Amino acid sequence: MTISRREFVAASVAGAALLNHGVKAFAAPAGNIQVGIDAAKVGAPVSPMIFGGYMEPATTRVWAEMLTDRKFGRPITDAQPPQEGSFFRRMAGEPFKPMGPAGTVEMDSEKAFVGKHSARIKLDASEPHGIAQSKLRVGQGRSYVGRIYLAGDAGAKVVVRLVWGAGAGDSQTVQIPALSGQFKKFPLKFTSPVDTDQARFEVLGTGSGTFHVGNASLMPADNVQGFNASMVKHIKEVGFLMAKWPGGNFVSGYDWYDGLGDADKRPPKPQPMWSNRIESNDVGIHEFIAFCRLIGAEPDLAVNTGLGEARVAAELVEYCNGTVNTRLGKMRADNGHAEPFNVRCWTIGNEMYGPWQFGYMPMSQYTVKHNYFVEEMRKVDPKIKVACAGASICEESWCAAEQKQMEPGFWQPPLLDKLPFKHESKNDSDWWLLKDSSDYIDYISEHTYCYPDMAFDAEKQMYVDVTDPLQLRTRRMANRIGAAFEAWQYYVEKMPVLKSKNIKITFDEWGCRYRTPPGRAPQLVGMVTALSYAVFLHEMFRHSDMIDVSCPTGGLNTLLMDSTGQAVGLTAEALVMKLIRTHFVDALPIVVSGNSPQVPMRGTPMVDMGSEPVGSPTYPIDVLAAFSGDRKTFILSVINATEEAQEFMPQISGVKLRGTGKLSQLVAPSATSNNEVGKEPVVKIAESSVGALPEKVQLPPVSVSIYQYEIA
Repeated sequence: MTISRREFVAASVAGAALLNHGVKAFAAPAGNIQVGIDAAKVGAPVSPMIFGGYMEPATTRVWAEMLTDRKFGRPITDAQPPQEGSFFRRMAGEPFKPMGPAGTVEMDSEKAFVGKHSARIKLDASEPHGIAQSKLRVGQGRSYVGRIYLAGDAGAKVVVRLVWGAGAGDSQTVQIPALSGQFKKFPLKFTSPVDTDQARFEVLGTGSGTFHVGNASLMPADNVQGFNASMVKHIKEVGFLMAKWPGGNFVSGYDWYDGLGDADKRPPKPQPMWSNRIESNDVGIHEFIAFCRLIGAEPDLAVNTGLGEARVAAELVEYCNGTVNTRLGKMRADNGHAEPFNVRCWTIGNEMYGPWQFGYMPMSQYTVKHNYFVEEMRKVDPKIKVACAGASICEESWCAAEQKQMEPGFWQPPLLDKLPFKHESKNDSDWWLLKDSSDYIDYISEHTYCYPDMAFDAEKQMYVDVTDPLQLRTRRMANRIGAAFEAWQYYVEKMPVLKSKNIKITFDEWGCRYRTPPGRAPQLVGMVTALSYAVFLHEMFRHSDMIDVSCPTGGLNTLLMDSTGQAVGLTAEALVMKLIRTHFVDALPIVVSGNSPQVPMRGTPMVDMGSEPVGSPTYPIDVLAAFSGDRKTFILSVINATEEAQEFMPQISGVKLRGTGKLSQLVAPSATSNNEVGKEPVVKIAESSVGALPEKVQLPPVSVSIYQYEIA
């Protein structure tokens, strides 16, 4: 029997009452946690697209390009790059710098190869003049390939060098043949004999006259269709089954047409939403789809409802899904891909409720815009599924509180209302979208972040430090799911028509935040994020009939990267994703009850939590049971996010299990552990055969344990 989310939750509560036999709602005594599993009560299948990854901006670090601003979107000057402490440092790199006396390098807009201008270098007969980019990461014995577009006078003699040290022999040189007045592409190849993060790429000339640099590129030779091969390998190992692109604030200023055609001739453009970092547009729709195919993921395409137009969004749908008989399907074929991409999942805008967003407008206006976009897109392909850029009062309250305290005056105007915001207020974006746009929504998007070590104090109207045990720190993010569904229930009660709409929720950005107010000591992360991931996934599975899509914001970045820019392993967060994804794709969650309800937590309902803590009634552990999609296997997943060993007593009814099974277990030495580059991993997944589930199941501290048994 398949049951709905509400029936699933209600059954868990009822089962907990039976097991409690009148006991008050507090944790069971140590060693007396009873877990009831009723195999007759089964939820909807877990969608594969819950295991998603997130990419922002268009050209991300998964792309293998090593050179920053390779097309000279900015003038080449001696100006210093942003300081390491800058908020936007993660969106900046080391720019090209002039080599030679002042005035050697000029930006020529009349002879621009791509974009606004190209670099023109004045030559000297004996002293090399040119441009260079420093702080490149190269690895011993690794080869690098690239290309450079050059034009110049007959008297110009140009070389391109990769430099890895100060000695005369610490470089490799490519001699460029004679130049002409027309730009020509020249191939590059280097091999580094050392590991260093201080390599330098130089383009130098001597002789007479001038020469122009149109653009340059340098990648590891083992790149896969332009993507970092080591990252592709490890991302596939984690098993992401959906990739969202080009998500986040970036999309509100993005024109997808900029990502078509010859990558070397795509225009570089500033990203005004990210401190005017230059976007190279090297990754466009073709590259993104290629990446999805490489890792085995379904694409989730975000469209620009900020500065964008409905017509342009509809054209993107036709470009992706139209046949070669359509105008834009033919354009796609001319660009190298005759078969349609068949993109099914589309996210309409990003956080359009926020004044930080390009194109922000009051929700009363935005709902009209959303409807117009979806109407035009569905005219092209009625089969697409669309997610609106919504936010419940919980999400809007959380954002307002964060920006008031962590980024005062940066994006958010002065906050006059007391938090949480009220339902049906101007700050209840989901209310207005569902009221005015429900016919144009398949999914309502909810972004979900938390501060594991802070809780919102309603009286002080600010986040305050809390000293909680690990099992509570790791539940804060999942508590936001409880708030989202509490808000959803309000909407359904006020708008009964939603009951027949089959609208679902996507959590297409989620993660732990570790920003700190001035004067606060940095938080110790360790296993907090990894275990938060596990608890969050468990909670999504409990709502499997209402959640089809999700992705942690940092998902594709949960890799260990060495000093040469290569992925060399998985963080604990990535291992949690791998472990749980391996077992729960298409799984059918089973109702779990218990005699130990989750304990109350500090926080404020509809800011950083719901009215009640989420999770299985098995405090301090969290338990999820399921059948495999083919119903041949019983799965039991148990998170022990405590620093002590735990045990529980399972009571399984409605199914008979074979006597031996398999245990897949992730265990950390301590709450402060995580894997580090250059060291043997301390957080691993271990697999072993096990006998029948004992009367008392033992759980190591700081662990996730998944038991599998064939059904007899």
